[in-house]
Parts: sequence; structure tokens; C-alpha cells
Amino acid sequence: MRFAASCALLAAVSIALSPAASGRQGATSSKSPAKAAAKAPDAALLHPAQLTGKAPDVYRVKLTTTKGDILIEVTRSWAPLGADRFYNLVKHHYYDQAAFFRVLKEPRPFVAQFGINADPKINAAWQQPAANIKDDPVTQSNTRGTLTFATSGPNTRTTQLFINLGDNKFLDSNGFSPFGQVVEGMEVVDQLYGGYGEGAPNGRGPDQNKIQAEGKAYLDKNFPSLDRILAGVIVEPAGAAPAKAPAKAPAKSTP
Repeated sequence: MRFAASCALLAAVSIALSPAASGRQGATSSKSPAKAAAKAPDAALLHPAQLTGKAPDVYRVKLTTTKGDILIEVTRSWAPLGADRFYNLVKHHYYDQAAFFRVLKEPRPFVAQFGINADPKINAAWQQPAANIKDDPVTQSNTRGTLTFATSGPNTRTTQLFINLGDNKFLDSNGFSPFGQVVEGMEVVDQLYGGYGEGAPNGRGPDQNKIQAEGKAYLDKNFPSLDRILAGVIVEPAGAAPAKAPAKAPAKSTP
């Protein structure tokens, strides 16, 4: 999600639910999974305009995190553009190694936010205005466990998301359109590390501009306790055609 320099004041809580970019099935487990081997990023992630495939009407995504597995069910009719964007990003492993960099539990459960890539080169590609998708109408409410794209204003959704930790229905009237919900592993979401609190400049948590520019190295050095996604995969619902594996990287690859 894009976090603009000035955060919107929502319900007397200053929150920025989008990234500050270029100016603007398993059973769940509470145990930490083994570290996944590092892979070269999918080169398609450097070309957002190519990732526009239509998602299935209903699909599931398993996020294997440092706290355990989270299973999300997406219903495309809730927010078609958001569902398509998430489908393409997961399919091409955009969220692998992405941190839950903004987990707000006090004074009440609010959100667990993620969606800035570990690689600064990939972040740069998705900060371009052409990578934005238009808004979906809000057809569902931001209740506990729903998954929603962040935004810094009309038609500015890109890659950042949040899982609602509590009932945040006040977000509905601000254009935040849920497109999926956690169906297994909400106890894992509740365990995500939130000790750093709100991000800079309003708190002592990570600075989103620095995450964008420096990637995983910045978080590992300054915020080592953050939980992250080790791998995200599409889990097909019964009767759905299996998704094609991401295309192999062409000649160029990112470090």
C-alpha cells in the first residue's frame, strides 16, 4: 500500500494505509517453519503491465510465515480488480520474503500490514503510477480477518495489503474494499510481532520509504523481530483448473 507523507486521520487514529512510493492447506501451525532457500526473483515482477491475468472466481492462497501458515480465501466478485492483482502477485511470488512491517495491536487490534517487496528494484517498478489499479466498489465490510488493499487516495492501489485484526468498519466509507478473508490461521496472524508499533514518522516502527529503497536489508538490520512471509502459493479450490507455474526468467534477472 502506498503511504503518503501526510497520513489520513481515521477514527482519531492517524493511519496511512498505502505505501509512500514515488511521491505519493493445510493445517496451521504456531511453530516457525524451516527457512526456505533463497530464489532469484521472477523477472516478470519488473514489468507490472504484464501481470494482468484474470483470477478464478474463488481461489485460496497459503502464506507460509515465520509464525506459521495463513490460509486466505479470495472471492473475486467482492472486488474483482483487487482479486486479480493479488492473484498475479502471488502467482509470481511477489510476497516471498515480504515483512509484516506494520502490525498495530494497541490500543486495540487494528491491522497487520505487508506488501513491500524485499528487492528495491522490484519496488521501484511498482511505484510507477502506471502500476496503480482503479478502485473497486466496497461490497464487504472490513471485519476481523478480511484482507484489503491499502490506498493513499482514489485509484492508487498497488501491492500493499492489510489483514484486519479487529472490526474496522469505519474504513468502509473511506474506500477500503475487502476482497478476501482468512479462513485458517487467524491465530497465527494474531501472533505476528507488533512490538515496533506505528511506523515513522509517527512512531518508532519502520520507515516505508526506506523499505522501498533498501528492501529486506534495512529491515533485517533495524527491525530484526519482524515476522515475514517465507512463501506465498495459490491453493486451488476443488474443481478449479491448476494455475500455470510462473514463466522462467528471460535472459535478464535481478540480484
